[in-house]
Amino acid sequence: MKLASINNGTRDGKLVLVSKDLAYYTDASFLAPTLQAALDDWARIAPHLQALATSLDHGAVPTIRFHEHEALSPLPRAYQWADGSAYVNHVELVRKARSAEMPESFWTDPLMYQGGSDSFLSPRDPIRMADEAYGIDMEGEVAVIVDDVPMGATIDEARDAIRLLMLVNDVSLRGLIPAELGKGFGFFQSKPSSAFSPVAVTPDELGDAWDGGKVHLPLSVDLNGKPFGRANAGIDMTFDFPKLIAHAAKTRPLSAGAIIGSGTVSNKLDGGPGKSVDEGGAGYSCIAEVRMIETINSGTPQTPFMRFGDIVRIEMRDSHGHSIFGAIEQKVEKYEH
Repeated sequence: MKLASINNGTRDGKLVLVSKDLAYYTDASFLAPTLQAALDDWARIAPHLQALATSLDHGAVPTIRFHEHEALSPLPRAYQWADGSAYVNHVELVRKARSAEMPESFWTDPLMYQGGSDSFLSPRDPIRMADEAYGIDMEGEVAVIVDDVPMGATIDEARDAIRLLMLVNDVSLRGLIPAELGKGFGFFQSKPSSAFSPVAVTPDELGDAWDGGKVHLPLSVDLNGKPFGRANAGIDMTFDFPKLIAHAAKTRPLSAGAIIGSGTVSNKLDGGPGKSVDEGGAGYSCIAEVRMIETINSGTPQTPFMRFGDIVRIEMRDSHGHSIFGAIEQKVEKYEH
């Protein structure tokens, strides 16, 4: 199933089922008014949603053309947004960028921060910031939405709790991060509202690309219409989603609708930190990484962080070239209070 929240003027939107080709949708709000409501009662609601999805596939229900710019993030707000950093190559590079050593424990114990979940951006909303000096960066990621997860969940319990997957642009303000982390109390101002893909999908929609813990497909990140990243989300993922979920649930239960992110998708190349798409590599899912590579190679970064007017697009296609989640496409604009 492919689920979306259509903007109907309310905070949480209206739940709809979207066709596999993302061309049409049918109203599902008579089963559950919102995606969160469906997740709260998933065991009962999911079979009815599946039956409706089958009817949609067969053209047996009324449909409306699906326009991605009318979609909110699948969960426009959530009870929990916890973002991991499963690709340790990314962690290593961005820590080098701020002259911070990486402890060996980072290879065995996941990093995770608790993000703001009360005001997610829609997938086509602009990224509005007051100042380019904040160091505006995109971070292309994959995320899962879980059902209730008990405290101390096993890896198998964590895997069984995965209900939906989606893409993320976890916007980061690199210019604010060092001073904020220097206080020893974590991210806040440097992690503004994130945006998620127009649709969230059940794992079966990914076919063989989903192995129960990772998505084995490239994540496309374009900056101003040019390929910036094509890193494969199934490669170099040190901690898969069940491990991230179990980590998050070590000392607390997770409620239905909690979102767990993968962190920036990042691939090595021949044991090294990677190369740009232009150079035949997988590229990067954030600007901080390429700036670090430039620093390693020439002593100073050349690529600027995003500026007003820049456009980032994040998407994932299946083996036949079809968009799975729809696209996050956002323009950076100046925020005027």
